[in-house]
Amino acid sequence: MAELLAAEPSGVAGAVARAMERFAPGSGASWYGGDHADFRGGVFLREVIGVQVVVQEGGAAVPEAMAGLPPRPGGFTGRDRETEDLLRALDPDGARSAAAPVASVSGLGGIGKTALAVETAYLSRERGWFPGGFLFIDLHGYDREPVTADRSLRTLLHALGTPPEHVPTTTDERAALYRSTLAVRARERGGVLVLADNASSADQVRPLVPGDSRHRVLVTSRDRLPQLGARLLPLDELGTSEAYELLDRALRIADPHDGRVGDDDTGTSDRLAGLCGRLPLALQIAAALLAADPGRPVSELVAELAEAHDRLDHLDDGERSVRAAFELSYRRLPPEQARLLRLLALAPGPEVSDEVVAALVGAGRPPVRDQHALARAHLVERGHTRGWWRLHDLVRVFGAGVVARAEGDAARARVLRHYLERANAADARLKPRTEDDKETGPFRSREEALAWFDAERAGLVAAVQWATDRPLASDAVRLSSALGEYFEWRRFFDDTVTVCRAACAAARREGDKAVEAAAWNRMGNALRGGSRLREAWEAHQRAGDLYHAVGHDNGKAMVVSNLGNILGDVGQVDGAVEAFHTALGLFRRTGDRHSEAGVWNNLAITLRKSGRVDEALDALRAALDLYRETGDRPREGRAWHNYAVALNARGRTAEAVTACLDSLDICEEFEDWHGAARTLYALGLVHETAGDAERARARMTQAAEAYERAGSPEEAEQARRAARLTGPAPTGTPTPAAPPDRTAGSGPPGPRPPGAPGNAGP
Repeated sequence: MAELLAAEPSGVAGAVARAMERFAPGSGASWYGGDHADFRGGVFLREVIGVQVVVQEGGAAVPEAMAGLPPRPGGFTGRDRETEDLLRALDPDGARSAAAPVASVSGLGGIGKTALAVETAYLSRERGWFPGGFLFIDLHGYDREPVTADRSLRTLLHALGTPPEHVPTTTDERAALYRSTLAVRARERGGVLVLADNASSADQVRPLVPGDSRHRVLVTSRDRLPQLGARLLPLDELGTSEAYELLDRALRIADPHDGRVGDDDTGTSDRLAGLCGRLPLALQIAAALLAADPGRPVSELVAELAEAHDRLDHLDDGERSVRAAFELSYRRLPPEQARLLRLLALAPGPEVSDEVVAALVGAGRPPVRDQHALARAHLVERGHTRGWWRLHDLVRVFGAGVVARAEGDAARARVLRHYLERANAADARLKPRTEDDKETGPFRSREEALAWFDAERAGLVAAVQWATDRPLASDAVRLSSALGEYFEWRRFFDDTVTVCRAACAAARREGDKAVEAAAWNRMGNALRGGSRLREAWEAHQRAGDLYHAVGHDNGKAMVVSNLGNILGDVGQVDGAVEAFHTALGLFRRTGDRHSEAGVWNNLAITLRKSGRVDEALDALRAALDLYRETGDRPREGRAWHNYAVALNARGRTAEAVTACLDSLDICEEFEDWHGAARTLYALGLVHETAGDAERARARMTQAAEAYERAGSPEEAEQARRAARLTGPAPTGTPTPAAPPDRTAGSGPPGPRPPGAPGNAGP
């Protein structure tokens, strides 16, 4: 006869007492270690201990092993690595000197800690481990009244066969009796596994740790609990394939013929898994919603979640709720940690740096103690590198849902001001400098400025999109302008389009035509960089109309020059040359020598492509002079590249090699990886023209490697193809002497910094 104990503490005590009386010595009954205790249907309000009682007919009562595990989790999938790690921690045959008596599985609410712990406990039983039995207790650590160590010890002692009248009254005495009882059981029957589920503090668990090394304690918690000296196994969300398998398995458990996920080849199910944050609880709820409505397409649920103002409203199946799971953790936080979590949910970008955290909370430095406390509680995760932080997607949704509007607006305004100050300083470092410029600002070099932009890029793009919120629009638009030089340098065309669209919308709403014109003009350049020429033409035309309306001659000159670039791209050479000369006249009138240099450079490209090489060389000499005059070394490097290409077209290969090497020196000096790749490719062409196939292939191969580092795989493949096609000169054809090659500074650039694909160039 099996008896399930699942009740309030007093109920447990009473049930155990009655069982003890019934199976007291001489009653003819005994405790027996069966292999399954079915907890289905039980109402677990507080402590839960699985005890199986078997009545023997005749004979004395003999204590045997206990079996107190909940049912094995149905549909358990994935977690192979974590399961193996946990089994190694529990293995009683492992090196006892190195084995910790406690293993702690921690993670966000709903991440699947209990399922992993129970599944691993069953695996350990199948391997014959812990012949002394299994104890399972739910400590309800995140309820309003967690189970105390005193109460859990009383319940465990009852389960171990201690009569109620023999249970001591103090916690220390109970802990001592608990350890001695387990020590006896270890000698007589072997080790016991105690599975303490849902602990919220080390104090709840510490008294449950046996003194005998043959026993193990397996703890699950939303906190890391490093104070226990335990083997710590943090859980993350499932992988994509694991999440997909969980959804499919859950649906097929309800209906073996339900292939809505398993038969999906459209990617819709992967999208559903992503919207669930690959959180097991959310995935199970989504599967339950689908199982309850067999005719519902997965795409319908995906659309519902994607379009929801608050996704957590829909991740609720009536019995389980992701929001409720998170609230259990949130309401335990001290006020400052709760505020930090709310504000982190507003952070732009997928990860946030310490400096932005400080801006969010309005402090001079980040609240390090609170950040680490949230990380221990698995409400905040460490980012890709030290000093960076991220929230699980659904925690971000939860946090944004509990922040007050005024609190959120103030925090976002602080972040925008911080970003604007830093971006302006970094932008100033990227632009040409004269000898009279003072060394001021937080960035000591161009490299530091680029590194900051690279690190904060995703957050900067997201922050600009706050321009849709009127109180934040002005700073967001200014921030978009401060990103222009960096985005052009790194060739982030899509990011430029994104921030410019936001800036255009905000400026148009405010009636600021000059700002809107500048945003349309930058957007046009980015669209051209992405080969979207028709859209680029329309963007520049809109910019030109707005500049004309406000009488901005320099702006009109930039637009005309940019339209000339597009005309040259589509082969309308005469129209392009006319546009460039018009722009040159306007820039001379406004005195903008730097922009004039850019027009000469662009004019040269069109002239060279149309066969007017000598005119192109003249234009490039003018551009080089002006870039040197204005101190723009990076663009001088691009002009040297174009000059080398034109020289090669004229057959002046020795001069072309020198110009290429000058360009490479500048590219490497300023970390212009894409420019270096283009120049290496050009150098290969120069060697091919000179008849030096071996050097040509070597440079083409270097160019391919540099393009890969610059994040341009299509151009890399083009360079590799060119290297394969480069061959020796035809038999009988005189081979021109190869121009001397320079070894110093002419190799491919070194490894690029993270996220640095290269610069823009004509």
